[in-house]
Amino acid sequence: MNATAVQTSQDPDAASGRSDVTGVGGISPEELRAANINPRTGLATDYLNHFNEAVMLLEMIPDLPDCAEDFLAWHPLSYSEHFHASNFKGRDLAVRAYEAADPEIRAEFDLITDNMTSILTAVADAMRQVSQDHSRAQLAERATSWVKPLVMAAGGVINGPEQDAGEADVDQIMTA
Repeated sequence: MNATAVQTSQDPDAASGRSDVTGVGGISPEELRAANINPRTGLATDYLNHFNEAVMLLEMIPDLPDCAEDFLAWHPLSYSEHFHASNFKGRDLAVRAYEAADPEIRAEFDLITDNMTSILTAVADAMRQVSQDHSRAQLAERATSWVKPLVMAAGGVINGPEQDAGEADVDQIMTA
């Protein structure tokens, strides 16, 4: 067995030609994976928890109108602000990897998260202007229907285009 075959059998990323063999910003893929940061994109799904918290609160408002106050206490945080304020074990690494991420990937991700932030802050502003629980519930339901797909889209950017590789493997097995 030659050296290339040994490398391929031990490192499937090297065999596939994926760019995460070198990591992001000089950070090794192993170090990124250990910190739950995608080594291909340099992004961590932990940031989505910030938006999922707001969505969870919005989803509760129709049944528990008092949760509107909890939602109104939520405030947007940038990627860096989120990690600096968190107990995430690799928070400094997450910020460093984000800053070193491919500018196109980061721009797509930032566009989605900026849209989520805009929706959530606009809905919060609207909720502060209405007094009826029914109106707040309608705002919450509408916002949830807009933000949830964006959270999924942001997750898709974080996980990169090769996230669907498992589906290709299933298709290959089924046609064999």
